[in-house]
Amino acid sequence: MSFGLNQAQIIGRLGADVSVTATQGGRQVATLSIASDESYVNRNTGEVVDRTEWHRVVTFQDGVVEMLRKHGVKGRLVYVQGKLQTRRWRKDGETTDRYTTEVLIAPGGRVQFLEKRAPGAAAPATASGDVPADDIPF
Repeated sequence: MSFGLNQAQIIGRLGADVSVTATQGGRQVATLSIASDESYVNRNTGEVVDRTEWHRVVTFQDGVVEMLRKHGVKGRLVYVQGKLQTRRWRKDGETTDRYTTEVLIAPGGRVQFLEKRAPGAAAPATASGDVPADDIPF
């Protein structure tokens, strides 16, 4: 029997509008680019260093894809819970494999926008039964 835990949680801002495309089989897939920031103090110089890490997130869940298509705009603060997966592919005309590691929002995962919407913007959206961002006490 094997045991393991594969879970990733990210809070960050969308670096671009969510991209929705179709696979070769016609299934819809949403791709997100999320930036998470951190700061630390350089021991040698004493300077505060800001660092941004970019995360690629994907989902094939129909309801989540539609929610992200409508509300996933650049700059929105978002929480994502999913699992890490590494995919392998080969580009046409190349002989070596390429790899990418991404966060997959599968059934049981979560997506939640964490800030109130801007005036005049679309209604807040969540997936997996989360509380709308407007209902979160700040």
